[in-house]
Amino acid sequence: YAALLHDMGKVRVPSSVLNKPDRLTDEEFALIKRHPDDGASLVAGIPYFADLSDLVAAHHEAFDGSGYARGLAGSDIPLLARVLAAADAYDAMTSERSYRKAMTEAEAKSELRRCSGTQFDPAVIAAWLGRDVAMAESVLPAADVVSAVVE
Repeated sequence: YAALLHDMGKVRVPSSVLNKPDRLTDEEFALIKRHPDDGASLVAGIPYFADLSDLVAAHHEAFDGSGYARGLAGSDIPLLARVLAAADAYDAMTSERSYRKAMTEAEAKSELRRCSGTQFDPAVIAAWLGRDVAMAESVLPAADVVSAVVE
């Protein structure tokens, strides 16, 4: 459910910003950067989904702490939010956007590998792409690796 609701906060971002074909201004990007917290607030108000609000809030956090909205890093980011971040990025990269063409599956996977350890949790990327599972298991308990990939 968190994957389905993660961008709910974008309802508070003007469509002119969401669909802009050009580079965003600093002000427009600031509006975009608010959507995880806005979405978390909206999700928290729905009793059935309230426990997902932390995942929604953290879906743009980066493993190295350079993400938004709260600047969380590493294991301070909930595991499922780390999985969601990678899946969301993959979906974005392989989808047509108003400002660029879609990447191929191979290009997107290459980008996930390139950003492993900075934007993305390396254990999540390793588990998802089926590479170096031993490394993934050394960082995450085996059950968490399996759960992360399955979910």
